[in-house]
Amino acid sequence: MPWNMIIGPFFFEDDDGNAVTVTGERYRHMVNNFLRPALDNNPEMWFQQDGATAHTARATTEILRGISGESLISRNSEFNWPSRSPDLTAPDFLLWGYLKEKVYVNKPRTTEQLKENIRAEIRELMPDTLTKVMANVLKRAQLCDTENGGHLCNIVFHR
Repeated sequence: MPWNMIIGPFFFEDDDGNAVTVTGERYRHMVNNFLRPALDNNPEMWFQQDGATAHTARATTEILRGISGESLISRNSEFNWPSRSPDLTAPDFLLWGYLKEKVYVNKPRTTEQLKENIRAEIRELMPDTLTKVMANVLKRAQLCDTENGGHLCNIVFHR
């Protein structure tokens, strides 16, 4: 499994570079024009997303199933993932836990500086770090199963 890469980041913006609300239509546009080419080049990759309505709308799920098949981890997919599972979702604890402190270290003053910091820090993530993160996700999933889906209050996060 290719656990050693991140596709992205992708910023939802209008033609002037201003942030926009992620709607189902915008999300599907991103999936078709940004995500699909990346996944086409990585057929063994799994795609995981949270339970946001734009992500799990019927039209979106159909597109993602067509791209990922059984390698889709999402609500309403064959591999139904708990909708509120930050303990089990690598993007939540890695990207927003680990990267958040790094992208703000130089106190970016503009949105463009912040976006460049995000891009730079993602480029700096080493493949072996991502592999370790995903191995840790599997351990936490096993613990969650052992706890019958209960909260992982004593979990230790490793990078």
